[in-house]
Amino acid sequence: MKGFFRNNGGLLVVAAVLLAALLAILSAITGANPITNALQVITRPVGSLTSGISNWFQGQHDRLTGYDQLLEENERLKEQLAELEEQVREGQDALRENERLQSLLGVAQEHPDWTYASATVIQRSTTNWANQITISVGSGQEVEAGDCVIDQYGNLVGVVKEVGTNWALVDTLLDPGMELGVRVARTDDSAMAQGDFTLMGEGKLRMTYIPQDAQLISGDQVTTSGLGGKYPGGLLVGQVESIETEADGISRSAMLRPSADVENIRYVYVITNFEG
Repeated sequence: MKGFFRNNGGLLVVAAVLLAALLAILSAITGANPITNALQVITRPVGSLTSGISNWFQGQHDRLTGYDQLLEENERLKEQLAELEEQVREGQDALRENERLQSLLGVAQEHPDWTYASATVIQRSTTNWANQITISVGSGQEVEAGDCVIDQYGNLVGVVKEVGTNWALVDTLLDPGMELGVRVARTDDSAMAQGDFTLMGEGKLRMTYIPQDAQLISGDQVTTSGLGGKYPGGLLVGQVESIETEADGISRSAMLRPSADVENIRYVYVITNFEG
């Protein structure tokens, strides 16, 4: 190698001078440095590749960041939707309660001396032997055994049987243990309404001790009689659905359909005090 440079040194110098002159002429003609151009030609693909990779990573980062933001926004929207749904439910409950109170207001105006405790049905006990509900008020709200339970329209639902501090067990009209004095509104005849094992499954009760001369028809309204002062009078019990003659050929009984929706009712009112 040293011999090569020694023997050809002059030629190399001449070649270098010529190359430099050529580059100077090309630079003067094109206005660009050929070496710089050559370097750009070599490095541009590498720079483009590097830039592309950098842009891809930046795009992935932006996409993941945007995805996290979407998840957060989605959670916020879910929370807002849940709050709105809760507000709607509360508004609907308040509207229904307002409607119930407005209906009860008519009963209260007819009987200003009565006092009430509002309650919710918290349990049902329907078997072959009983038809009872448990409600959310008790002795703490001055509820006592023997108090009448009505719906918002003043229809009789049943009578309180047992009382706890904040609950009460109610025999509904369909319960076989139910028995109370009633009156036929149209004829003013007195009789007895009783729960019946054979009718309980049909959602009916029986009316007995009907006077022989009573002229009853289907659809007659039957109310509590109020006789004896045990229960308030005038509470709608139900309507006569059919009339039958007993086995003795003399006595008659009638099937009553309760006016209250005993089997599905959710909100009730206990008459805690009334005057005879």
